[in-house]
Formats: sequence, structure tokens, C-alpha cells
Amino acid sequence: MVGLLFGVFLLLIVLAVPLAMCLGFTTILPALIDPAFSGNLQFVVRTIIKAVDSTTILAIPLFMLSGAIMATGGLSKRLFDVFAAFIGKIKGGMPSAVVVTCLFYGAISGSGPATCAAVGAMCIPVLTSLGYDKVFAAALVATSAGLGVIIPPSIPYISYGLVTNTSVGNLFLAGILPGILIALALILYVNVYCRTKGENREVVEKNYNELRARGVGRVILDGFWALLTPVIILGGIYSGIVTPTEAACVSVFYSILVCLLIYKTVKFKDLAKFLKEAVYSYAPLGMMLALASAFARILTLLNAPQSLAIMLSSAIHTKFMFLLVLNIVLFLMGMVLDVGPAIMILAPMLLPFAESLGVNAVHLGIVMTCNLAVGMVTPPFGMNLFVAAPMIQRPPMDVGKRALPFIGYYVVALLIITYVPQLSLMLLG
Repeated sequence: MVGLLFGVFLLLIVLAVPLAMCLGFTTILPALIDPAFSGNLQFVVRTIIKAVDSTTILAIPLFMLSGAIMATGGLSKRLFDVFAAFIGKIKGGMPSAVVVTCLFYGAISGSGPATCAAVGAMCIPVLTSLGYDKVFAAALVATSAGLGVIIPPSIPYISYGLVTNTSVGNLFLAGILPGILIALALILYVNVYCRTKGENREVVEKNYNELRARGVGRVILDGFWALLTPVIILGGIYSGIVTPTEAACVSVFYSILVCLLIYKTVKFKDLAKFLKEAVYSYAPLGMMLALASAFARILTLLNAPQSLAIMLSSAIHTKFMFLLVLNIVLFLMGMVLDVGPAIMILAPMLLPFAESLGVNAVHLGIVMTCNLAVGMVTPPFGMNLFVAAPMIQRPPMDVGKRALPFIGYYVVALLIITYVPQLSLMLLG
């Protein structure tokens, strides 16, 4: 029965059936085949309702809302100016500032596509005006925007925590150093690229001098409230003052305060539009979470985790081999599935076997998220490619091809994260 479910699920995906419908149909399929099956339609409906009856799940739409407000409020531009003022003059400094901006903006939005849209709309024109190839600039932003789901607060971490009963706060804390490592790997490639391909130093230094002419203190002061955002959100969580859900509430009020009253880049009448957009963005994800939870419960009733463990244990005998196979499978799945749905479907099944081999639940969540984040920029369905490509009026595949070297450096960092669990777990104490 389990093989039939996944066969039908993959067939529906190939037929381009919406993912929520794929999950919904495969969830009720066992009851349709066998009316005596305990996971009947009533069981599925109860599970769906229970899955969304959680305060933790509220963090997702709230972080989406605050991210949308801050994106419109122009926080990405202020962040970029701060980092460019410090590292813009060195070789590859301006593209490196884009990577760091994505890293910090990810701590605001929690979303890869949102980071790509906000940072790309501002940074791609800046880089092209400085003489950098526009496809390179788009590939840089598309790849770096994947940091949006790795650096906390990350929506996939919340999803993973919900479906595996793992502490979201621990996942947030564990994602900090891996996110920084991946950012450093991308900056290393940027430096190599600029040294081999060259850059227009005269134009770059002119732009840098204009930025410095404003005064470093003025630039920092202008970006202060944007820089303070991740400090407030993450500091509140790790100090124990607020839970992740409460921190999401704080982030909404903070974004309104900063953009409405301090920067004055958002008007009060715009808030209704942001609320509407947040609902539209969250509704599909909320449905996916509920259906994925029900699907996981059906798989449990069918003894799928035990069957998977038996199958894996017959072929995989070591933790090293499991992590290697896991990365290969996730990399391939990331090409056709978004981070959130893939985590919701796979995490509950993989966790029991991973723990039997000594893999920490938090570390597994970090590895899965970091790996699947690569899928945001891998053809044919990399979400960030479809966000960045229209900004330069080029096909997504062109951006995807130029992103391959970035992906290579990213994978090296991913392997370090995978096989050095202390990097993820170090801050947990």
C-alpha cells in the first residue's frame, strides 16, 4: 500500500496536479481502497483540524506579514548601504555586500523568495550599474536568497518543528552558524570570480566614495532600525522573554512601528493590503501543513516508518552513508519540490531511522533545510530563479546555469554542515 501511495503521489506531480491536491488524494486513498481501514475520512478530517490547532503555527503567517511590510519599507536598501560602506572597496566587496544583505534580510523575512524579491529589486540594478554582468548579479541574488530559509527565524524550521515535535527555538539557534558558513562560501566564490573575471574598479570605487561621503555614522544610523530587527526577534527568543510565536507578533508590531513612524516608507492605509497578502501567501502553506500532518499519520498507520527503516537498514549500515544518501536524495527532490512541502513529507518518516543511527533531531532538521534550500536555485523548478530572472528579462534557465558555480561552493559548505554536527549544535550548549 505504501508503494502505491508514493507511486500515485509521484504520478500526480508529473501530471502537474497542484501539490495540495496530490497530498489530499493520497491521504484519503487508503480509505477509498479499504473502507475498513482505521484512517478513514473522519480520521483524516480530525487530524487536519488538530494540525492547525496550534499556537506555534501562527508564527508562520506573522513572520510573512512582518517580512512583507519591511520589504515595502525599503529595509534591504538600508542594510546594503551599511555593509557596502564597510566592505565595498575591497575586491568583490559590492557583490559580497549583497550576500551579507541576504543573510541579514533572511533574519527578517524567514523566506527565500521574499529575500530574493526584496534584495534583488534593489541590488541587481546597483550591481549592473557598477559594471557587473546582469546574469551574474541575478544568479548571486537567487543563490544568496536561499539563506532566507537557513538563517533564523526560518519558516521551514517552524514546519520541521511542528511535524517532528522538535524545539523550534533550538532549530533557530542551530541555524545561525550553518547560515554564516554558507554565506562565507558564497563570498569566497564571489572573490574568486572578481579576481578571474575582473571588475570595473573605477566605477566601484566612485560609488563607494559617494557612499562614504554621506558619512559612515549617517549610513549606520539610517540602517540602525533595520539592523536591530534580528537582534530583537532572536534576542527575545534566546533570552527566554518570548516564544517563537510571540517573537513573530513582536516582529509585526516592530515592522509597523519602523516603517510607518520612523522611516515613513509605509502608509497606514497600506496595512490592510499587507494583511490580505499575508493571508493569500499563508493559506496554501497552511493547507499544506495540515495535509502533510494527516499524510504522515496515515503513513504511520500503514507502518511506513518501520518499513522504511527496515529497507534502509538493509542497505545502509553507517551514519556516514545515511547522511550521504540523504543529501543526494534531498538534492534531487529539491529540484522538483519546495523546501516546506519536502520537509513536511519526509521529516516524520526519516527521523526515527536517523535517530537510531545517532543523528540528532535538530541536526537532521538543519541538514534537510540547508540541502533543500539549494533547490530554490536549481532548475527546472527553482523558485528563486523565477523571482530573479524577470528582473533582468532573461529565461530562468540562464540564471540557473550561471548559478552552478555558486551551488558548487554551497555544496562544499553543506558537506561540512552534514558531517560536523558540532557546527549546528555548538550554540545549544
